[in-house]
Amino acid sequence: MISGHSTWNRKHLLGMEGLSRDEISTLLETAASIREINRREIKKVPTLRGRTVINLFYENSTRTRTSFELAGKRMSADVINVSVATSSVAKGETLYDTMANLEAMNPDVVVVRHPQSGANEFLAQHLDTAIVNAGDGRHEHPTQALLDILTIDDNLPRLGRDNFEGMEVAICGDSLHSRVARSNAIALKTLGAKVRFVGPPTLMPTRAEEAFGVKVYHDMDEGLDGVQVVMMLRLQRERMSGGFFPSIREYFEFWGLSRSRLAKAAPEAIVMHPGPMNRGVEIASDVADDPDRAVILEQVANGLAVRMAILYRLCAGRRKD
Repeated sequence: MISGHSTWNRKHLLGMEGLSRDEISTLLETAASIREINRREIKKVPTLRGRTVINLFYENSTRTRTSFELAGKRMSADVINVSVATSSVAKGETLYDTMANLEAMNPDVVVVRHPQSGANEFLAQHLDTAIVNAGDGRHEHPTQALLDILTIDDNLPRLGRDNFEGMEVAICGDSLHSRVARSNAIALKTLGAKVRFVGPPTLMPTRAEEAFGVKVYHDMDEGLDGVQVVMMLRLQRERMSGGFFPSIREYFEFWGLSRSRLAKAAPEAIVMHPGPMNRGVEIASDVADDPDRAVILEQVANGLAVRMAILYRLCAGRRKD
């Protein structure tokens, strides 16, 4: 288990950039202690009774929004989901005005997913409410990175390790459009892991090695060689405006994770995916469903615990009593 001094004094969670090892440790230790609640027969505690959490999602999301909603409700917070499609946003209201109006109702935390990178930093600079970044453009997705790290941490014994120092992690696929790749690269390097970006040149961030301190591989077999964690990324076709690859069939042939390709990784390597999965595009079904290698549903379960921990830490930091 990651260990460090218990530290959390931040008002917002905007990204993994700038978070210390101790701050990451504090959030993960909190999540690990809280997740026991989700295994009880009665999955509810009064921890955040009287607190209000608003989920403001400008992009479609099933997994993340449901996870935040459950997280708040299981700690007895009042949780409001704002549907942008039927809100004043559809009438032309700006992001700032929408948030300012919500803030006037005095919520404790607003969880924001937005298609524009930097939207959450803008809100944090101009408003007083605590902001949680649930994904902004291509920039960051910190709660996904935290749940991924918690899942890897849970699996350290099967990897024959007791920490992240020197661990080889391959993040594979569409790194160009992926906020998950960015947040994970930052967080994993903070913990001492060695990170590889593996994918076609057309889906690789500009100067990725310098920008993220990762090694870049354009050959999938070379990129997977000996790694202990294989993190596949969803192909984000909705963010693509041109031809980044010839065809889905060719993408899977060269960049999809098949069982034979997984054999290039370490024998004990685990397989991760942030979801939603495109079977037969990024990952073969027999790999995605392999109970001995895939930890994808463990990621989903840990996501709930991580979001409960974040809401708790942000609300606790704002207590006046």
